[in-house]
Amino acid sequence: MNITVFGGAGFLGSHVCDKLSEAGHRVTIVDLHPSPWLRPDQTMIIGNLLDEEAVDKAVAGADVVFNYAGIADIGEANRRPIDTARVNVLGNVILLEACRLAGVKRYIFASSLYVYGKSGGFYRCSKQACELYIENYQAMHNLPYTILRYGSLYGPRADRRNAIQRFVTEALEQGTITYYGAPTALREYVHAEDAATATLSVLEPEFENANIIISGNQPMRVGDLFKMIGEMLGKELTINFQNDPNSGHYQITPYAFMPKVGKKLTPPLTVDLGQGILRVMEEVHKELHPEMHAEGGYLMSRDD
Repeated sequence: MNITVFGGAGFLGSHVCDKLSEAGHRVTIVDLHPSPWLRPDQTMIIGNLLDEEAVDKAVAGADVVFNYAGIADIGEANRRPIDTARVNVLGNVILLEACRLAGVKRYIFASSLYVYGKSGGFYRCSKQACELYIENYQAMHNLPYTILRYGSLYGPRADRRNAIQRFVTEALEQGTITYYGAPTALREYVHAEDAATATLSVLEPEFENANIIISGNQPMRVGDLFKMIGEMLGKELTINFQNDPNSGHYQITPYAFMPKVGKKLTPPLTVDLGQGILRVMEEVHKELHPEMHAEGGYLMSRDD
């Protein structure tokens, strides 16, 4: 297939492009800067997601379009709320419209587990808005999609905005690690190559119009992670826990019950406890409030 990947020069996007090329697909990468990991069998286009004409040209002839472009760091999104809305949300809509006009067979969007809860700041806001636009483009224009909700990623090609990359760098350079949460914060880290391998499978027909979670299967508290890093380096690390409630990061789980938001959930590759409980809560809420119905991603009263 002809596959265009916006943001394909980035951390996760580049790994996904590698897997797509290895599987025999014709891959075109669209990004603001040339990819350092561009393969001979890939095509590179330098372009801006907000340039409608450039986006239309890049999408033309594509069977599938991936969107990994945008502001992906929570701290950066909180510092730049206007840019986050412009790049993440408006850029997503521009790309959706280009895919609709070009007759793209599937739009695949990189979202986040943060859409399930109340943490994540403006980054979460942008991802939630994008998902609503995607679902409505499918409902109104029959544009097939797959939404991928990624957990805590790590691995080669990450920069200092990536948590584990920063932890290891600080440990090596300074013998200290600064963390803006608590040592009991729980994460399910997933290697970027594993995430890319899992991503390749969503091209199958059964993943059309589905929301898929891609995360690790080994939960670990960040305090234990820091101990592991110290043991691997063979030295005692100084850990500075800031416990900043405004950092935007969750403590144990990104999941939160929000009855005003009615998500269309389909079974992901594996159902973890948090998502399972969330779905039970949504079903009970519907039973307790039969006057409500789903419309445009929200629960509305029958009288509206």
